[in-house]
Amino acid sequence: MTSRAAARIPARAGIGLRAAHYRDVLETRPAVGWLEVHSENYFGEGGAPLHYLERIRPHYPLSLHGVGMSLGSTDPLDYAHLAKLKALIARFEPGLVSDHLSWSSVGGRHFNDLLPLPYTEEALAHVSRRVLLAQEYLGRRVLVENPSTYLQHAESSIPEWEFLAELARRTGCGILLDVNNVYVSARNHRLDARRFIDSLPGRHVAEIHLAGFTSRNEILIDTHSRPVAAEVWALFARAVERFGPRPALIEWDADLPPLAMLAAEAGHAQALLEGGHALAA
Repeated sequence: MTSRAAARIPARAGIGLRAAHYRDVLETRPAVGWLEVHSENYFGEGGAPLHYLERIRPHYPLSLHGVGMSLGSTDPLDYAHLAKLKALIARFEPGLVSDHLSWSSVGGRHFNDLLPLPYTEEALAHVSRRVLLAQEYLGRRVLVENPSTYLQHAESSIPEWEFLAELARRTGCGILLDVNNVYVSARNHRLDARRFIDSLPGRHVAEIHLAGFTSRNEILIDTHSRPVAAEVWALFARAVERFGPRPALIEWDADLPPLAMLAAEAGHAQALLEGGHALAA
């Protein structure tokens, strides 16, 4: 394992590794800082995903990003899921491991979505316990991402950024700041996205995500199927100004472009991380 020992994720721009780009990544070795994969896609005991990840992993630092912890669910914590994740961590030694501030299961039934929580003291205590248990089992810190949302709970009494910051304070987890999700949620709920960025304590922010959205009947949908929008680039630049450089990832999961286009998006992010002026264009 010495050729691919766990590498800290650099404060550079990376890309999400998707199956359609496995061979291109191996053949062209794009000049990106790191790669991120969806954890659950590699829970199998064999097959093409693990085969290619084994070949690609020695060349890039790796992050594991999950959608299945269901940290906000009232179901018991899924230790079968965590066991698979723990084995994947041991095998590929990622620099970061993350999931979402959401729930996706109830009564043992799983939904194909990341559903929002009420931001209340009760929910905060509940999620904090589950994050602590997950981190104890995995033996490492987990990053928790702010989700995109399309409704708000009437019971919510804590601003989302305060909820995330207090979760990090209580548990030692990090925050994965998805700037696109901030923009999508703010537009959908007629809130100020800049206030979210300006109010979040930077010491907890360990990674930033960027992605594209689509608009349907005046609702923004976090589809990860488009280039990063100008408004999201502007929010990202604001985040970099506030927090300093952080590992930043271009997420693109549907209607995948050629790898070169994905690398170009990462190049734009890298320019902003370095204080470039690509935004003015």
